[in-house]
Parts: sequence; C-alpha cells; structure tokens
Amino acid sequence: MRESIRWRLALATACTMCVALFLTGWALQSLFYAHVMHQSVQALEIRLDQVTAELEANEDGTPRIDADHLNDPLWHQPYSGLYWQVDLIKSAEASAEHAKVGTLRSRSLWDATLILPPDALADGRTHQHEIPGPNHQALMALERAVRTSDENQWRLIVAADTARVQQAVAGFSGLLALSLGILFALLMLAAILQIHVGLAPLRRLRAALRQIRRGKAHQLSGRYPQEVQPLVDDFNQVLNRNAEIVSRSRTQAGNLAHAIKTPLAVLQQAGELALQTPEAQELAQLLLEQVDIAGRQVNWHLAHSRAAAAGVPGHATPLAPALASLIRTMKIVYAERKLEMDWEAPAPTVVFAGEMQDLQEMLGNLLDNACKWASGRVVIETACHATELTIDIGDDGPGMLPEVVDSALLRGVRLDESTPGSGLGLSIVTELATLYRGRLEFSSSPNLGGLQVRLILPAVPNEQDADFRDAADD
Repeated sequence: MRESIRWRLALATACTMCVALFLTGWALQSLFYAHVMHQSVQALEIRLDQVTAELEANEDGTPRIDADHLNDPLWHQPYSGLYWQVDLIKSAEASAEHAKVGTLRSRSLWDATLILPPDALADGRTHQHEIPGPNHQALMALERAVRTSDENQWRLIVAADTARVQQAVAGFSGLLALSLGILFALLMLAAILQIHVGLAPLRRLRAALRQIRRGKAHQLSGRYPQEVQPLVDDFNQVLNRNAEIVSRSRTQAGNLAHAIKTPLAVLQQAGELALQTPEAQELAQLLLEQVDIAGRQVNWHLAHSRAAAAGVPGHATPLAPALASLIRTMKIVYAERKLEMDWEAPAPTVVFAGEMQDLQEMLGNLLDNACKWASGRVVIETACHATELTIDIGDDGPGMLPEVVDSALLRGVRLDESTPGSGLGLSIVTELATLYRGRLEFSSSPNLGGLQVRLILPAVPNEQDADFRDAADD
C-alpha cells in the first residue's frame, strides 16, 4: 500500500488538511473566545456604570447605594454569579492608604467578600482582574476608583461568573469541531474523487497493457495526457524495435540455416555414394558423421532463433487447438503401434502467453518422446491456475532414472542410440520454457509407471479473473 500513488496522494492530502483545519479551528476558537470575553467586559462596564451612578455619600461621608434601583434580579439572588462591592481604599482619618474590604456588598454575595489583588487606581480608571469567587466560582472583575469627598476614596467592584462564557466557548468549540469534521470528510471525498479522475489515464494505460499481455494488441493504443503520452510513445517504440530485432534475427538465422543445408545435403549424397566404394568407406563414414553433427548444429541454432522471441508481449495461443493438432499428428506418425492417447480438451479460456510455433515446438518434442518410449498408452492432462499453465504428459514406458535426467537435457545427448532423433528435443524444450519463465519437471507417472513430464508455462489470465483482481487493487 505504501507504493500506491493513490494512497500516497490521499495520505498527503489528509495530513495537509488536518494541519490546515486544526490551525483554522484554533484561530476561530481564539477569536470567538476573545469576542465573548470582550462582550462580557463590556456588559460588566455597563453594570459598573450603573453601580457608580447609584453611589452616594451620607452626611458622615459613608457611601450608600440604593439596591432597589439596580433592577437585575441576579443582584439579589445569593451566589447568582453577578456581584458588586464597595471597598474603602483611603479614609479621612489617615492620609496613608489602607483598605477596608466589603464596606458595601450586593445581596448576591451573601456573607462572602471579593478579594482583589493590590492595585494602584487613578480616579475614574477601570482595571480588569480574574479572581476566585464564592462557591468556587471563577469571576471576571472590573474595579474603579471613585471619590465621594476630598478625603475618602472608594473602589467599586463589579464581578460576573465566567462559567457562562466557558459554556458558550465550549458549545462553540463542539459545534466548530463537528463542522470542521464534516468539512474534512467532504474535502477528503472531493480529494478522492479528484485522485480517481486524475489517475484515470493510468487505469486506461493498465487496461491497454493487459490487452498486450493477452495477445489482443501489439501496441498501446489511444491518446493520453501530455504527462503520460511520452511514456506511451517510448514504450511503443521499444515494442516496435524489439519486434524488428526478433524478426531480423529469425530471418538471418533461417537464411543461414537454409544456406548451409544445401551444401550439407550435397556432402551427404557424396558420402553415401563414396560409402559404396570399398577403398573410401572409412573416409565416407567420417564424412557422414561430420555432416550429421553439422545438421544437428543447424537444427539447434534454427530452433534457438525461434526461441529468441519467447516472452515477447502481444502473443497468445489457445492450448486446445494446438494440442489437438499435435495429437492427431502423433496418431498418424505412430499409427502402426496403435498407441492409446488419453486426453481431455482444455477450456477455450486456457491460453498460452506466447507464440503458436513455440508451443508446438515444446509440446511436439514432449509428445514425440512419450510416443517413442510408450508401450501402448500416453496420457495428457492440463490445468490452469491464474497465470500458470500446467501440462502433464505421461507414458507407460520404462521411465527415466533420476541420475540421467540432467544428461537428457544436454544438447545433442541421446540416451538410446537405437531410437531415431538428434538429441536436441528436451534441451530445446527446456530452453524455450526457461525463456518463457517456465520450467520442465520429471517424475514417475503415478498411474502408468513410466515417465511423466510436467511442462509449466505462463498463461494469459482469464478476463473475468483479471478484471476482478484489478477491481480489488483499485
């Protein structure tokens, strides 16, 4: 998953949006808190002005406030969260400042008093403090210094519980978190849709490559965005170049083989004629042996040139027709032996990911060997699992000892000189299978007792299975 472009883009988008939305939420919450606190301070200033307006001095200079003129019921409800208080901060009896806390208090304070930190106040100025209140309340307090005479200076205090502010901030924070969460989900959905649309050309490219792998196309077709089109053009050029090299190599190898076969045929005829002369029999025998060796080499390199195209993309060969044709041929070639060949035609969806002539070369050699050594019966079984094609060919012949398996795969080695052949069959099959990233396995046939050869080759994936895997990957 870490190698997926889709998940990388989605993860990068999610991380970026999380950081951006977190900073946005923090900024909005801070602004809202500052706004609510500003509104609270303004409300306290209005109440402080009301208390200041109601402050009067008695004949003896003591302050008096008519609480009935303060019409907010919270002033009269004990511990309501709204309080006022008047403190003496300078008296007429002494010039030094000293505080007399709670000279006058609102009924809501009941038996409590408000304690403010020491502060030097100029007349008419207000200061703001956060102080503890009754019943463990957190209060926002405003204080103002007022003179009722030249000798007495009083401090008027108005305080309000900040719980309502905190509740408002908490409610706003919850709503803000919910809104940002919904916004995050919508933005992620939009980002996923954008990624899906942006990567659509890559999905089309993948489908085009799948068509090449299935042998339904030889090049990538269609137009793609300018970021992808150069890659498509270069890939098509590589395919064309590869096909040209393979075609030219095959042509050159074929031309060379045919050019050599004619002189070899002449030499073979000359050797056979010389073999009839007693004086030249030894030389003729040597000539025929060398011609036979040269013929084997030509056949080997001709087969090797055909194998050069193994694995070239864009080729697909259904197994059933190729196998049926070869079995008919073997029945004709070995008709006098009346071999019984048991097989069941594979499904049409079983397709070899390669060229027809390579499949015929491999199966033809294996079937020919099985028919040569079989006593009377040959069994062919096929199976296909995902992208792997398995073909088992067994016979009821003498089998093959494990220690001679490696020798049988060597080029030009024949285990029994009494049987016709060049000794190239199994080695060609092995090389072709290896070039197709397949393999050849030998074992004893569990039912017939002879040799069983298993040929494992790449298969073209079934379209439904491939589409299902692609959908799962997406």
